[in-house]
Amino acid sequence: MMPKVVLLGRPNVGKSTLFNRLIRSNRAITHDRPGVTRDRMEGVVRSRFGRDFTIIDTGGITLDHHQAVAEGPAGIRGFEADILRQAEAALKDADVICMVVDGKDGLMPFDEHLAAYLRRCDKPILLVVNKVDGAEKEELLLAEFHGLGFPLIACSAEHGHNLRALEEEIRDLLPEDDELEDEEEDDGKEELEEDRDKPGIRRRKVTDHLRLCLLGRPNAGKSSMTNAFIGEDRMIVSDQAGTTRDSVDVTVEKNGKTYTFVDTAGVRRRSRITDTVERFSVNSSLKSTTKADVTFLLLDATEGLTTQDKRLIELLDERKTPFLIIVNKIDLIPAKARTELLKNLQEELSFCYHVPLVPTSARTGEGLNKLIPLAERIYAECGTRVSTGLLNRAMEETLTRHQAPVVRRVRPKFFYLTQAESEPPTFVCFVNDADRVADSYARYLERSLRRIFGIRHAPMRLHLRSAHAKREKK
Repeated sequence: MMPKVVLLGRPNVGKSTLFNRLIRSNRAITHDRPGVTRDRMEGVVRSRFGRDFTIIDTGGITLDHHQAVAEGPAGIRGFEADILRQAEAALKDADVICMVVDGKDGLMPFDEHLAAYLRRCDKPILLVVNKVDGAEKEELLLAEFHGLGFPLIACSAEHGHNLRALEEEIRDLLPEDDELEDEEEDDGKEELEEDRDKPGIRRRKVTDHLRLCLLGRPNAGKSSMTNAFIGEDRMIVSDQAGTTRDSVDVTVEKNGKTYTFVDTAGVRRRSRITDTVERFSVNSSLKSTTKADVTFLLLDATEGLTTQDKRLIELLDERKTPFLIIVNKIDLIPAKARTELLKNLQEELSFCYHVPLVPTSARTGEGLNKLIPLAERIYAECGTRVSTGLLNRAMEETLTRHQAPVVRRVRPKFFYLTQAESEPPTFVCFVNDADRVADSYARYLERSLRRIFGIRHAPMRLHLRSAHAKREKK
């Protein structure tokens, strides 16, 4: 466990910009508008020579002189208590507190109230005076902050001024590290294991750390689902659409394994997005699916399959993203209507028949125990490697069972099948003329290979290639 450092401050003092600078990645959404950050977000500050530590970004805190929640700017109005609760949870595990203030604005009442609140914490506090763009301005801009009584340092997250010194100051405040464990280096090799039920096939071994992304429209229940998985109110949940803005990683250990759930902002149709913050949020959500091992796409059972849901499913299917579909809020559907609902959804989603459909309820916990085992199966299938012998037998079995139909008076002739990639499983079928293979027969080939190779739910590619094309080019 690395030591933890939490960034606290009133809205719009530059905590998220500082967070991005320290972790050297633009993970947190930054904007001039106050109140963009609501949920807490964690990242790692790494150094070649110094000590690594976890940094935690939090939303803007607004307290009155009684250290009670006060009304904040429009961006966080209505979420002030939730943001404070998130900050308090971060404070419990923090080893060092960095209180961030705005050097250009000077000392504000919210700063003084937060400082009084933090004095009760028995933890080292460093006052970070942000937005100080150079050493020549430090003496002037830092003067009034000395009255808070905390050790302080000036920096500029936007321009990078004094950030290395800030990292060193933070490391000096960290508790003594008695035992430094050497990290095991990843050799980059994929570990495969034999499939007991299907000789000749090796699957990707499920790792001890799986990354799972939750994607869907606003108010589909992604944050509620994340909280249900980890068993605590880690994410802010509200009936108001667009509560979650950043893509937030939440890590939990279950049964000796580590799972990182990535809660993302709701994805609306692009034509309806006029706000720049929402545009950043949507881009971050879609980008998170490319970094996850498996994506959970959430549908709202009370609204059925909307046009936007179908677009997201088509996007994931086109990109060959490993995913499963969660029909959330199933507890709100009468028992008699559930079967009909699921049947209709399966018919509408017949274009990606391999993707599992799981009815769940984040509120009651119904169906949640099926999701992680299913995600692990999909992850393993994504690394399927088939032996040459089985490839040949599969081709022979498939063609014997059902011959290709005649197209333009000629029946396509198939030569052999080979595997080009394993992530996702990609097979190339050589035929005398690929243009003569009907689409319906291509779908039959894919279904047959899925059945023979045991690839039930993972994405799979099947390319038909004309064998004579190479000879013509020569």
